Amino acid sequence: MPRTAVAYRNLVANSSLNGATGPTTVDATLVTNGVVIANAVPELTILRATHTDSTAHDLIVRAGDNPPALAAGQGDLTVEVALTSGIRYFGPFESGRFLQSDGAMHIDFETGFVGTIDVLRIPRAT
Repeated sequence: MPRTAVAYRNLVANSSLNGATGPTTVDATLVTNGVVIANAVPELTILRATHTDSTAHDLIVRAGDNPPALAAGQGDLTVEVALTSGIRYFGPFESGRFLQSDGAMHIDFETGFVGTIDVLRIPRAT
């Protein structure tokens, strides 16, 4: 099955963003298929993951395709999200390691992961 598309939520310069709305619930489908961030800008991407299971589980940012990801050989980024009330922030990332050939980023979850993922985009300085 295809990955589930998760859209960016843009952080707002000199302002705030409501954390209670917007995150995507990580359900069995997302654990099985993973998520995709289309038209990703890894250097401006922050992931916020929450985890509510009674056991810690991993979130995995998949290495990209070479090309364009010339550093894809460094492999995936796997980080454990703590049990019960774990919250982890990931990123920003390097295009040279994590960008897929179609311009996307791929995120996977260890079996048993229960929680949310929020894909945040840092505003570009003007």
